[in-house]
Amino acid sequence: MYQFITGPLLWLSFLVFFVGLAVRVVLYVRGLNWKLDRVTYRINTSYGVKGAIRSIVHWILPYGSQNWRAKPFFTFMFFIFHIGLVFTPFFVIGHAVMLKERWGLTWPTISSGAANVLTLLVIIAGVYLLLRRLVLPEVRLLSTTQDYLILLIAVAPFITGLLTVEGGEYYKFWLNFHILSGELWLVAIPFTKLSHVVLFFCSRAQIGMDFGIKRGGMKGSGIVW
Repeated sequence: MYQFITGPLLWLSFLVFFVGLAVRVVLYVRGLNWKLDRVTYRINTSYGVKGAIRSIVHWILPYGSQNWRAKPFFTFMFFIFHIGLVFTPFFVIGHAVMLKERWGLTWPTISSGAANVLTLLVIIAGVYLLLRRLVLPEVRLLSTTQDYLILLIAVAPFITGLLTVEGGEYYKFWLNFHILSGELWLVAIPFTKLSHVVLFFCSRAQIGMDFGIKRGGMKGSGIVW
């Protein structure tokens, strides 16, 4: 089973992930209203690009936007969650070993201790985000079954990864479960709200260009969007 899920099934998961996200980006761009969303973009391109970059940078930096600063603890947990989600899978040593075994690729790694700390932080932050959805009425009202399922899919590889490390005689079982949960994560991204992994940059760029050109962004140096 290990050979299959780390071979053909892994290739298929990556194929769905990359092709699916490419399709989502194309559909997003094609879905923009040419009369409303792209007014003067070709004329004031430099202002649009500047606005797009500023918008993205301010929102990917903790407390870089007014919205982030308005909810400091949520912002802290939000960034802990997302940094762990992105950073850990790329640099954990177990994944690097698998890449070398399967495709002969070498990859920089972090220590097992650091990976465990990041994993625990992701799980803790995930629990916080779940409780926030359950406790705050304004968030619970907007939450759907998909939102809870997405959170579970995102955190599952980290829970199973931790169980793999501590699995003992059940190591192989948890290892296979861990790999399958990671592949489910990859496949789910293009079809769910997890697609914000790329659509976030598309929407922030669009908003930044809109404000940078049409809503006073060419005047002054502040940013309110």
